[in-house]
Amino acid sequence: MSIINHYFPHLTNQQRQQFQQLESEFRGWNERLNLVARTDVDNLAERHFLHSLGIAKVVEFAPGSSVLDVGTGGGLPGLPLAILFPEVKFHLVDSIGKKIRAVQDMAHALQLPNVTAEQTRAEQLRPHYDYVVSRAVASLATFYTWIEHRYKPAATAAPGSGLYYLKGGDLTEEIEESGLTANVVDLNDFYAEEFFDTKKVVVVLNA
Repeated sequence: MSIINHYFPHLTNQQRQQFQQLESEFRGWNERLNLVARTDVDNLAERHFLHSLGIAKVVEFAPGSSVLDVGTGGGLPGLPLAILFPEVKFHLVDSIGKKIRAVQDMAHALQLPNVTAEQTRAEQLRPHYDYVVSRAVASLATFYTWIEHRYKPAATAAPGSGLYYLKGGDLTEEIEESGLTANVVDLNDFYAEEFFDTKKVVVVLNA
């Protein structure tokens, strides 16, 4: 976990402990469910937890605000972000029940009262949120149709309300096709590891 401490030096002892425990819980579940590729398990901290926390390099979620994590899989990016922002409410959703059960178990083990996890699809949800996060579950155009009505009205939403979408590669065409006004932030502006050379956060603000 030293890589997380390096890039997030102001973590409390409790947060450091939670990240350590998340790695151990995640490895245990991964053996049963294959939450991430088995070959990638040795890179959990860098390629999954630190990658998830890239969103926190781009936006500081306001205390008391709410975040929807769509297609969370094994709890990414939601669980690492929930550790980092204990005063923010996170709702993690996925259509696969066994993955959601793993997420619920991990959130309970880590004592994260700010996390709820539910087996559902984003387009079936009724609540409204300040922020939406996700890790590349579909093209931007497709993904946005699932979540565009899930925001609180811009006038009452937290500062920076919008979508923070972790993607990779050249996104020019994908953004053009979506017709959205998007800002692309390169994660290699914040992280030195080669893995992040092509990794980005696509930001679509809630207008």
